[in-house]
Amino acid sequence: MKFYKYCGAGNDFILLDCRAQTVEDAPALAKRLCDRHFGIGADGMMLVLPPARGGDCKMLFYNNDGSTAEMCGNGARCISKFCHDFGLSGAEQRIETPAGLVTGARVGENRYRVRLNPPRNVRLQTVAAGVTCDYLELGEPGIPHAVVLTDLSQDRETLKQLARSVRFAPEFPRGANVNLCEQTGENELRLMTYERGVEDFTLACGTGNGATAAALTLRGLISGRRTKLLNDGGTLEVDVISGTPLGIDLTGEAALVFTGEIE
Repeated sequence: MKFYKYCGAGNDFILLDCRAQTVEDAPALAKRLCDRHFGIGADGMMLVLPPARGGDCKMLFYNNDGSTAEMCGNGARCISKFCHDFGLSGAEQRIETPAGLVTGARVGENRYRVRLNPPRNVRLQTVAAGVTCDYLELGEPGIPHAVVLTDLSQDRETLKQLARSVRFAPEFPRGANVNLCEQTGENELRLMTYERGVEDFTLACGTGNGATAAALTLRGLISGRRTKLLNDGGTLEVDVISGTPLGIDLTGEAALVFTGEIE
């Protein structure tokens, strides 16, 4: 089976085209392929499947520990590029995900914008560890995110322990992706996301960027327009569009790195 290695803002993914072939035991395959020592190495594995609800394709996402996620923003941008480059769509893409329909658009050769699933269950939450965060879910069933304003100049181990105390908080029975952020400008944020399934900080998390910008916009801390989010893997841009439901547009790079064959 042919695989495609994509990268979006430092997040890397193995993409398998399963429109005409099947994968047995996808969780085990994700663990094997994503292993950075004995496999190809990636943050996650994505399957491209035939659409079931009128989209261009259906997307299934697996973390590198074999667990599933409802959606992945950087992954969706990479699938948008796959759809455009391999003739599944035109300049606009419609991707079916377990969290709902995600629409994408090509805005440059390697630059794509996706409309993330709208936020729900938005609330200010203080967890057992004493940390207060903005909690929200993107889509339904939603991707859980907790946004914590903090000083990111602290050492990495301290930040990791802070993130883990929120990620495994009993108030979040499904766990949560934890976005540690600080405001660095009028409409600019520095962001580090600790992702469930990876159980560490990743170079960037697309839905985490969207959730963070949405949470701080709703609190009136930023305007929500063309917010720049500085991640270890690169800069992403988020626009929060007022309305019911709230719109969250995520824009950034998406590139095909290489292809290969797996047995």
